[in-house]
Amino acid sequence: MRISRLFLTISLTAFTTALLAGCEVGPDFQSPPAPFVGNYEATPLPSSTESSDDPSGAPQKFLIAKDISATWWEIFHSAPLNELIQNALKVNPDIAAAQAALRVAQENTRASEGALFPQLSGDFSSVRQKTSSASNNNLAPSSIYTLHTASLNVSYGLDLFGGTRRQIEELSAQEDYQRFELEATYLTLTSNIVTTAIQEASLRGQINATNKIADEQTHQLELVKQQFELGGVAKSAVLLQQAALQQTKATLPELKRQLAVLRHQLSVLGGQFPNKEPGASFDLSSLHLPQDLPVSLPSKLVAQRPDVQEAEANLHVASAAIGVAEANRLPQIALNADIGSVATKLQKLFTPGGGLWAFGASGTETLFDAGTLEHEEDAAKAAYDVATAQYRKTVLTAFQNVADALHALQSDAETLKAQVEYEKASADSLQLAQAQFEAGATNYLTLLIAEETEQQAKIALVKAEAQRYSDTAALFQALGGGWWNRHQDITQNTSPDPLDASPVVQKEEE
Repeated sequence: MRISRLFLTISLTAFTTALLAGCEVGPDFQSPPAPFVGNYEATPLPSSTESSDDPSGAPQKFLIAKDISATWWEIFHSAPLNELIQNALKVNPDIAAAQAALRVAQENTRASEGALFPQLSGDFSSVRQKTSSASNNNLAPSSIYTLHTASLNVSYGLDLFGGTRRQIEELSAQEDYQRFELEATYLTLTSNIVTTAIQEASLRGQINATNKIADEQTHQLELVKQQFELGGVAKSAVLLQQAALQQTKATLPELKRQLAVLRHQLSVLGGQFPNKEPGASFDLSSLHLPQDLPVSLPSKLVAQRPDVQEAEANLHVASAAIGVAEANRLPQIALNADIGSVATKLQKLFTPGGGLWAFGASGTETLFDAGTLEHEEDAAKAAYDVATAQYRKTVLTAFQNVADALHALQSDAETLKAQVEYEKASADSLQLAQAQFEAGATNYLTLLIAEETEQQAKIALVKAEAQRYSDTAALFQALGGGWWNRHQDITQNTSPDPLDASPVVQKEEE
């Protein structure tokens, strides 16, 4: 009966504490409102970009308020690229690390929630001991006996001021931070793979263009040699053409080196060693330039960007920490109860007469700490100010990223149009210079200048084409990547570790 009353008292106390649960010191966190921004740039966004007479010169339309697909990279219509990204998402170590960090935060939150409930522990001891006759003035002889003790302890910290709940809130906000960190890692990985594939395509285009230029220069060198043998040009013309050819060839090793670096990067992004190359290669002709580009409303950008959501979660952490610091300055009250039994024989441990119990409450209040707790509270408030400034900076950067990408796409289209005209004009100029040189109407220096101009125009055209693809990918990354439309769960990674796979055996070159 006494045990029942004891547990009833504890239960009533816990229930009373629950009724007081609304009392939480510290600020109640509110998500910052979306900034009131009408446009990303000072000038209105045009309906579409410029167009040009080029395979990559189609105009791109800006579709305001259109949503973004979670698999936005599929707009490039490249099956090898889609496959590479899907495989990378399964085995990339950055994704695996972010998933594990999220699980750590989730378990920490769950562990902290246990503080809201009474803690029950059990204890059993069996002690063999001897009493001294001196303790009773030798009135009774000393005795030897065994004392068995079994008890249950119930303790419950009263969260009267909400300090524990603020700690849970703080850990829950850290969990949100890690969740959006995972989304940011997901977006960064997919964007890096797309950008790297486009850079590879650009380099392959530059290498192909350089090889064609070298072939043309080789053919021109043969013509100059023939004219030299016929006495039509000086030896210097032959030497200049040879120098121009070797200069062109000298650019190839560096381009090939950069290509190898990108191939290695694609392998590592896919969670593989560099000696295992991706199954596909990329060139600009295999990629489709998206013509319809979604542009989210500025009011929705803060909810779509993972980094902004991370900053908001960090702000929430700082807000909850203020409540924890304030609660630490207030009295801490705890209830404790012990119920047990004592006997000298184990079989009589729970028989009547051996029971014992104790019930009590304890309170702690800091009377003097030289201002330690006060300064800790002030530090928590200052940390909130830091988080507020960081959040604002993150939001500003997010808007800048979108504005930069939108402006870049317009500039890219104009640049490509100019490069197409430049390449056509330089090709016509070279053709005319070659005809005039063969007819003896112009000197070799004019021909050489026309060759160099045409070479620069071809390389610049390839770079301009690739830049449109790269900045298109940058726009999707700046807008958040459409993670909110994803239906699959990315918080768990059950794929095998690629480092545990058997080593790749290189085939000998034939």
